[in-house]
Amino acid sequence: MIPADIPSPTAGVLHLGPLPIRGYALCILLGIVVAIWLTDRRLRTRGGEPGQVLDVAAYAVVAGIIGGRLYHVITTPDPYWGEDGNPVDALKVWEGGLGIWGAIALGALGAWYGCRKAGVGFLDFADAAAPGVAIAQGIGRWGNWFNNELYGGPTDLPWGLVIHRWDNSAGRAVTDASGEPVVLGTFHPTFLYEFVWVFLLAGALLLIDRRRDLARGQLFGLYVAGYPIGRILIERMRTDEAELVLGQRLNVWTSIIVFLIGVAIVVHTGRRARRSTPQPSTM
Repeated sequence: MIPADIPSPTAGVLHLGPLPIRGYALCILLGIVVAIWLTDRRLRTRGGEPGQVLDVAAYAVVAGIIGGRLYHVITTPDPYWGEDGNPVDALKVWEGGLGIWGAIALGALGAWYGCRKAGVGFLDFADAAAPGVAIAQGIGRWGNWFNNELYGGPTDLPWGLVIHRWDNSAGRAVTDASGEPVVLGTFHPTFLYEFVWVFLLAGALLLIDRRRDLARGQLFGLYVAGYPIGRILIERMRTDEAELVLGQRLNVWTSIIVFLIGVAIVVHTGRRARRSTPQPSTM
């Protein structure tokens, strides 16, 4: 039997006594653990030493979370600075809301600083980390499933996602007078589409790295250019509130800029590698 839809949780938080365990936070943490594990294995093949990835990750992860939250708050200001907003909510990362572009930008800056402290080449680290970062993004997207967020338009397809009216502060679905969760409808699971996309991207990066002799930094550039391709399509499907620029969601324009940056990284690192390669004598 093919299911009529994909169910969503009616609670995104589990209370162990006084301690709340949020599904969103668990997905983010699991993604980070997997990314560190894979990056460690890959960096060792590039001459890295045990423990160096953890040393770098200590800076990259913290900077990435800060950057992701800053990007989200800046680009979605109404819940925090709008008429009914609460600025204190900007600090509540556990309720959801991490912008991947800010996470990548500040995370990369933190990784660069961590590499300098740990004595690791930044481009070597970036190439080693690229597939794991993509996988971490995919795992982290399941946090949106726990929070009943990031979905597209209505659909009756078998993989349509049931969405409940949600209370972010309580971390659970709003209930009606009879105590039943209020269902808003069945929508495109854009979080799932992105999960599939980034896992395909990670697989492609691993395959390319194995079969092609790339210059240092080029695999990272392919990740930076590759992710926005799928993100543009998925972003246009989303129906959550977003800042619009020239009729398009801000993240669409950001994706285009990031794609161009990724292409520039691939071209620049390739040219630099060719310039540094000794040319054969013609004599």
